[in-house]
Amino acid sequence: MTPPKSKRAILTTICSAEVLSMLPLAAVPALLPTFIDSWNLSKTEAGWITGTYYLGYLGTVPFLVSLTDRKPAKNIYLACMALSAMAAFGYAFLAEGFWVALLFRTLSGIGLAGTYMPGLKLLADQLDRLEPGIEHSRSVAFYTSSFGIGTSLSYLLAGEFASLWGWQWAFVVLGAGPLLAFVYMSLSLPAEKTSPSQIPDTHLLDFRPVFHCKPAMGYVLAYTVHNFELYAFRSWVVVYLAFALALHPGEELFITATTIAALFNLVGLPASVFGNELSRRIGRHKAITIIMWSSSLFAIALGFLAEAPLWVLAVVVIAYGVLVSGDSSSITAGTIAEAPAGYKGATLAMHACIGFTGSFLGPLIFGVVLDATSPTGIGGDTVVSWAWAFFVAGAVAATGPVMLYLLRRKD
Repeated sequence: MTPPKSKRAILTTICSAEVLSMLPLAAVPALLPTFIDSWNLSKTEAGWITGTYYLGYLGTVPFLVSLTDRKPAKNIYLACMALSAMAAFGYAFLAEGFWVALLFRTLSGIGLAGTYMPGLKLLADQLDRLEPGIEHSRSVAFYTSSFGIGTSLSYLLAGEFASLWGWQWAFVVLGAGPLLAFVYMSLSLPAEKTSPSQIPDTHLLDFRPVFHCKPAMGYVLAYTVHNFELYAFRSWVVVYLAFALALHPGEELFITATTIAALFNLVGLPASVFGNELSRRIGRHKAITIIMWSSSLFAIALGFLAEAPLWVLAVVVIAYGVLVSGDSSSITAGTIAEAPAGYKGATLAMHACIGFTGSFLGPLIFGVVLDATSPTGIGGDTVVSWAWAFFVAGAVAATGPVMLYLLRRKD
């Protein structure tokens, strides 16, 4: 296969592989009601299974992404792509309860740690060689949006395949995505070489240059609370819609809950691209502030809408997907732009590690709040408990613009 030589070809190659690698990501939250019933899980245990994916991610991402400053990103990327496929197959054939599910879900998170941000580093390096000295925020927007496309397909296909063949075969089919991406990327991109002059003179896990760069850390912290809100809802949206359906006996959603979840993520692609274009016109800080605070208000309102007409609820959930995803590419592009020279990989490592702490805590704390605010102790059985959970998610996300303001670059 001929290696891509143009900017568009490089972007298409890496983004399409990213979509394939994301296919197993949302299988667990998409099928969470099945696991809760089959394995008799509490909402807190369910939150652990969804959230431990990001615990595995953040536990290994500092090492794996920082390593891309010293070793070819492609090698790390391919190894973890294979791990993602193996973890999906292991979940399909071996998971029969909480602990085994927790294990393979954690391994899946490690696979993500070695593919998502190393893939972005791979893209940035390829584009820098082609067009040195140019900020590639639009390419970053498309790459981060491809994450949403893969997640949307994961929700959609998990629900469809599970209804046809059962949840185990859904995991098998989705696990073929990263396996296909492994082959695709092995053949598409040439082997990389790291120049000794580009290797940082600090040790691998020395992140002091990153921590001392306050503007970059402002974007990292904003990304953390963004992920808290986004992944809390991604993990619980199907369960929330199932609860809303139970409040409307005899009524049905005009599309399935997993399809709504897929659309919620799919609208993130144009939203993220539009958010980046808005940033280019009015400034990153201002655009991120408008989007994040609007998203927070939507989150707080959404918790009270479970008793609303189902078509209204479906439309609001999809609209919320536009807002909650709209700031993603702008935040990530800001992190890359503010990265200290020679520490792009290390900065992305902190962006991923600290940022995905929010991805782990969001689903977990959301589940804990559902349990803690339920009068019966059975999480998520009242509108009030859902309202509290959404309020916490929205309130955490609202702190993002404050962090950006406090740590901004002062001219």
